[in-house]
Amino acid sequence: MERRWSYEESLAYTRWISTSHYENFHVVSFLLPQELHQDFYNVYAFCRWADDLGDEIGDVQESLRLLRWWRGMPATHPVFIALQPTIEARRLPLDCFTNLITAFEHDQIVTRYQNWDEVLAYCVNSANPVGRLVLALCGYHDEDRARLSDFTCTGLQLANFWQDVRVDVGKSRIYLPLDLLARHGVTEAEILNLEQSPRFEAAMHEAVAYARTFFERGLPLIPTLDARLSLDIELFSRGGQAILDKIASQGYRVLEARPKITKPERVLLLLQCLLRWSKNRIAGKRPVPVLSSYEPSHPPRLKP
Repeated sequence: MERRWSYEESLAYTRWISTSHYENFHVVSFLLPQELHQDFYNVYAFCRWADDLGDEIGDVQESLRLLRWWRGMPATHPVFIALQPTIEARRLPLDCFTNLITAFEHDQIVTRYQNWDEVLAYCVNSANPVGRLVLALCGYHDEDRARLSDFTCTGLQLANFWQDVRVDVGKSRIYLPLDLLARHGVTEAEILNLEQSPRFEAAMHEAVAYARTFFERGLPLIPTLDARLSLDIELFSRGGQAILDKIASQGYRVLEARPKITKPERVLLLLQCLLRWSKNRIAGKRPVPVLSSYEPSHPPRLKP
């Protein structure tokens, strides 16, 4: 007999999911208003479940079947019992949820990307909906901010890809564009065999520089937001850049070891952002975001 979840039990369930999984940065920070915390937990629980259905089942056809089931938003599931009022109260765009599932389905059948256009098209479904949901949760529904958010989210997705090259090889996935690898003389077999080489490091250098341009394009979003949300978004942006910095500092040798942001480094990022935010508040200024230093690259193309 199927368990009947109460609304309060469902809220507790999504809260547990959100606070018990490891992420580079916490799902909800103390910077966000308390009244938004549960809504963020509810949205994260949806994403966590979809991600696990895509990556933790171990059978492609079964994952696709379960993702189709999840796309239907089963009304008796605790995640959707908790999430439905959030969707209605915060006016969340439903296409963001379906786009995320599309990305997880895509991962089941596509494991190679020919060029940057294909990678960016994937990010439109896998990363950008998250930023749009965050903006909507905080009361922002305009397309101008959403487009700026898309750049930051794409940058975060690319940073995560480059951080997890070794992890993705274990899933037979390569997100580095094949034409980029070919230009540097790197073969798929070398990556799948975790063969670190100067040629691969040159390809990674280019990929990291490309990812940095997305953070640059997304920075104008930050001063347009409420002070606390702007600080949170800047923290995520600087966190993504820190991952890229970490990759560069280890000589782009991501096939040998996965670069990690340590807890002290996360604390330092937070303190740096808080210090700048406090100085701007005292001076009565809007926050002005800061980029890590990097070599300029060509501007990114982000398809709608």
